Amino acid sequence: MLKPNVIFTQIQKITSTLIKFNLSVSQNFPANQQGNISYSGIKDISIAMKNIAYEDIYKKLEETKNYNIKMLDGALIQMLYLYEAEKLVSHRLAFFPSPHLESYQNEPEIYEDDEIYADILAKNIVTFPIRFDYDPKNFKEIEHPKVHVTLGQYKNCRVPVSEPLTPELFITFILRNFYNTAYCKYSQEITVGNERFDRTISDAEKSIFHLGID
Repeated sequence: MLKPNVIFTQIQKITSTLIKFNLSVSQNFPANQQGNISYSGIKDISIAMKNIAYEDIYKKLEETKNYNIKMLDGALIQMLYLYEAEKLVSHRLAFFPSPHLESYQNEPEIYEDDEIYADILAKNIVTFPIRFDYDPKNFKEIEHPKVHVTLGQYKNCRVPVSEPLTPELFITFILRNFYNTAYCKYSQEITVGNERFDRTISDAEKSIFHLGID
């Protein structure tokens, strides 16, 4: 099981790397308070779970700077891990894309002159949040896997995932799939180490559609 200092160091490195490549326009560096790894200035994040319009959820998180990273297109990234006696008991890794590219509407030349923005300008893109949760306390086989990914705000969307994700695995997933042009440009400096959490997926969950890491 990976110790909290490993996770904390990975988030520090990720934050610095995204700043270096101008992929982050605003950020809160990670904080580690007795195994509660969050970010400086964290506030109540329960709004992200409420049954309200996604635009309102995003607006509140953005206004209160309730994120680790605010990406160049306004997307918000949260990486939260909770340890007890150096054992991971939960994590919440969330990606909240901006409902509107407000800076693009105001200053389109900033985007159009740089190829790394190509992935976020397609007119047919539909934004939706993604959240990876490790929540073993509420485990119910298949219905509520220990690790699962929720797409959009669908209440019962819990796709099984093979194991808890490290910050490096999570951010690489986000960059590769939603900022692919930038990822390819900087991939040699955006690396993923060999550190992994133990597998948590059950045999029954392996028999249905799931996300896995080899």
